[in-house]
This record gives sequence, structure tokens and C-alpha cells, in this order.
Amino acid sequence: MPDRPSLPEHTFGFEKVTAFEKTKKVVSVFERVASRYDIMNDVMSVGIHRLWKDWFVKSLPLKQNGIYLDVAGGTGDIAQLLYERLHHFRLQTQIVVADINPAMIEKGQMRHPHLSWLLSNAEALPLNSNSIDVYTIAFGFRNVTHREKAIEEAYRVLKPGGKFACLEFSQVLPPLQKLYGFYLSHIIPKMGEWIAQDKDAYQYLSESIQTFLSREELLGMMKKVGLERTKCDIFTGGVVALHSGYKL
Repeated sequence: MPDRPSLPEHTFGFEKVTAFEKTKKVVSVFERVASRYDIMNDVMSVGIHRLWKDWFVKSLPLKQNGIYLDVAGGTGDIAQLLYERLHHFRLQTQIVVADINPAMIEKGQMRHPHLSWLLSNAEALPLNSNSIDVYTIAFGFRNVTHREKAIEEAYRVLKPGGKFACLEFSQVLPPLQKLYGFYLSHIIPKMGEWIAQDKDAYQYLSESIQTFLSREELLGMMKKVGLERTKCDIFTGGVVALHSGYKL
């Protein structure tokens, strides 16, 4: 993977932007790709994203009468996997999907009407403090404008003993860097052009992976807000990482 560029406070991929511009541009990207978002996930990862998400959901605690919040939840694929797992164990729970994008929520509601849906920015959740048992965010944290605020919000809404879990793209191990860097820079934008008819959107998604925080930076951010028992596990040679911690 190429060296990560030196970043200003806010970037949209490699582009320098204001905080307002980043939020607006991210919303626009996901409005444009909403109808083909899930298909593109399958194509770009050769289906492996399903294994990553299954691994992620199985790492979460099972809580009777628990309240689970999936932030930047898109069309609800993580929440649905979680629903199926909790239903398998016959647990009574509430699952809330929060997303900033109305188009993604509209598609998710049509697919999964049994889930609860919340149009909300991760940086300002309209939820009470100490009200959530498990907070998840999968492949959405790198799109958040003010990441520190989002983690502070996660900490605020979690109950004491609650778990924070973030699944996100990460930095691959050294033997894979050159090949993976080529895939991100050249193949993903082409796939976006051919399949989603939106090269620019997938150019941004590729760049957002390349410019994302290191695993150590994200762990440091989590510890700074007060999360404890923090750890990071990697999957597929570091392509993705699961960061987790607890509000104790």
C-alpha cells in the first residue's frame, strides 16, 4: 500500500475539505451508490465481506433485553445478521440502525422492517446517556467527519459495562502492501465505473481506506475517551481490523 499522505484536519479521500464539505460529500456519495451498494460489496471483496461481518457479529455479547445500536448501519446488513443470531438464541432485544443517509435507510427499511431505524449523525446521537448495551459501527467510521466526537458519543450512550465494537478497513501486512495498494488505487475505481456507473464515488472509497487511521491511532482515540480493555484483532492479513473496548 502506498504511504499515507500527510492529512489536514479534514479530508475527503485525498482532497482537502472543510468539515461541512466532508459531511455533505459523504452523504452525496452514499445517496448515489445506495441502489448498488450491497452488490459492489460482494464484487469488491469477492464475497469475503460476508465472512468479516459474520466474524464481527459473533464477537458481540449476547444480552437478554439488550439494546444494540448499529451506527452508520447503511441498509442494515450487520443489524440483520445480529438479529438472526439473537433470534437463534431466543433473546428478546431491540436493534436500532442509525445512519446519516436517508437513501440508505429507505432501502434498509424496505428490506428489514422489523428493525428500528434512526436518521442520525454519529457525532450527535439523539439517545439518552447510558442507554445502549452494545454499540457497533462497521465500515462507516472512516466516513465520519469528527471521529473523536463520534467515539465520545459512543461512550456517552453506552451503559456501564457496555461494549464498543468497530469493524473497519486497516493496513495490510508488509508482504501484501504493493498488491493491495494497486488493487485500491486502480481496480476498485474501475469496478465502480463498470458496475455502479460511478467511478468518482469508488475513487473516494478507495482513498478513504488509504488515508484512514492506523490501528494504534484508533486504539489511542478509544482510550482517550475512557474505553477500557481495548484491543484490536486483524483479519485477512490486516485488510480489516476489529477494534473493541468497554465502558466500565
